[in-house]
Parts: sequence; C-alpha cells; structure tokens
Amino acid sequence: MLTVGLTGGIGSGKSAASRLFEQLGVAVIDADQVARDVVEPGEPALVAIQTEFGAEALDDAGQLNRRWLRQQVFDHPDKRRWLEALLHPLIRRQILNWLASHQQDDYVILSSPLLLETDQHQLTQAVVVVDLPEDIQLERSCQRDGMTAAAASKIIAAQMPRQQRVESADFILDNSGNLASLEAQVALLHQQLKSRAINKST
Repeated sequence: MLTVGLTGGIGSGKSAASRLFEQLGVAVIDADQVARDVVEPGEPALVAIQTEFGAEALDDAGQLNRRWLRQQVFDHPDKRRWLEALLHPLIRRQILNWLASHQQDDYVILSSPLLLETDQHQLTQAVVVVDLPEDIQLERSCQRDGMTAAAASKIIAAQMPRQQRVESADFILDNSGNLASLEAQVALLHQQLKSRAINKST
C-alpha cells in the first residue's frame, strides 16, 4: 500500500481535493478530524487541556472552546508547543491504526494541514501539495470562513511558506482555477498514484 500525504495552506482547497479523491474510491483520513476526535468530551486530552488552560478552555456544553484556544496558542508560542506535544502523538497513533486497517488498498490519502510541519510526512511515500497564489488563498479564506483579511493573513504567515511547501511536493495540484480544473487534475493524478502503488508492490 502506498500512503500519500495531501497538504496545503488555509484556503488552498485541500478539503475539496480530498472529496474528489474519495469520489474516485480512495480512502482518505483527515488529520484535522482526528485532532477533533482526540479532544472530544471524555477524552484524556480534553481533561489535560482544561487543567493547563483553565475553565475558559471549555464552552458551556463542555466542548473544547476552539476559537478561544486558537487565540491563546497564537499569542503564546509556549502554549502552542505544549498543546502540540500533547496532541501530535495521539493523532499519530490514531493515523497509524487507520493505516494498518487499509493495508489491502492500492493507495490511501493522509490529508493534513501540518503534514510537512510535523512528523506526519514520515508516514507517507509521496506528498501532494494543493497550491494557489497567496492573493487567491487570502480571498478564499475570507469568503469561506468569514474572517477578516488581517486574521487570514496572520494564519497564512504562521504556516509554512508557500515556496517551501511546493519544493517539498512530489506532485502539485494547481487550484488557482475552478473546481472542474481541480477535478481533472485529481483524476489524472489518481491514475499516476495507482500505477506507482502497483509498481511499488511488484
């Protein structure tokens, strides 16, 4: 089985690309969803976060107060490092368990915004980057998430630089166009990845 990492900055269209791969029958694990799962109520990680950050870390329903916590880790790098040290090993374990259950697939997709910034890329044999110019990235981030340009710019600045991300890619999906363009690129890449997976297994 070939494990393919899929990544891109905020507003790049990584989620859209993931859905297109799924429509082609490819199994996809979303590291963002795994990160949400490990901090569900009742999970040890949520208790640890509340202990470290205080009662404000939870909302009235006992769920993680993501917006408040996001602001905290942006403003306090030491808090971000603490949170990453807690969550990244838990996320990695869940991903490894999922990969072990898909060994019969030709290839699978590990979709993660932090694929290259964390050790998650070590779990992959190929990296796909969804890329687009930063001005379009900024515009789409504001439209999709309803955030201000200043807030979106801050998130983009905190992520891996676009050039560095592109240089780390084995394959690039150019998402500066429309969905039909992205769909055509994904269909072509699907065939290339299937061929690579078959060659790897023989």
